[in-house]
Amino acid sequence: MATAAATAPAADAEGGDAAPKKGKKKLIIIIAAVLLVVLAGGGAAVYMMKQKAAAAEAAAAEGEDGEEAAPAKDEHAKKDKHKGPPVFVPLDPFVVNLADRDTERYAQIGITLQVDDPHFADELKLYLPAVRNGILMVLAHKTSKELLERRGKEKLAAEIMREAVRPMGIEVAAEEEADTPEHDASADPDTEEAPKPKKKKKKKAAGVPNPVTSVNFSSFIIQ
Repeated sequence: MATAAATAPAADAEGGDAAPKKGKKKLIIIIAAVLLVVLAGGGAAVYMMKQKAAAAEAAAAEGEDGEEAAPAKDEHAKKDKHKGPPVFVPLDPFVVNLADRDTERYAQIGITLQVDDPHFADELKLYLPAVRNGILMVLAHKTSKELLERRGKEKLAAEIMREAVRPMGIEVAAEEEADTPEHDASADPDTEEAPKPKKKKKKKAAGVPNPVTSVNFSSFIIQ
């Protein structure tokens, strides 16, 4: 009986030592698994960083070879800022007597100004009485013969563009036309006629950019 009793505590002691050993093994396994996960994640991060660096180097190499790089977003924004439908400022029709001497002629003309900025269009409307006065002064000096020709209409449009912004303190340089005399060497010196002018050449002087970009005629009647 005494021997059996002594054997029982010894067995309990052995079982007690085995339990902590199994717990330590489980802890070691868990730690090892965590380390493997961490190492795997770190390796993936390093791989991605290497891929990004390689892509950046390739892009830099393409830029050095002369290929155009894609524009930045802010550059696209700046370009798109100026895009949009044109801004038109319609004026009431003009009825004016023309400068014909042999007969009485008059013109009825509808004009719409095209501008490059909606804010300028609002500002232009504040000066409409002065703008209309300047345009009427231009029309009153025209003859029916001038206005019936396409070239005359184009010249009128250029003059209206300048007069439309003058009340706002904007002076736009006019296109100057210069005549170059053509000398005929075979003509008799005693009976030499006046030199015939060559074709007129337009010289555009440098000036302030005109915010009025175009003059559109909505109606053009001459009677």
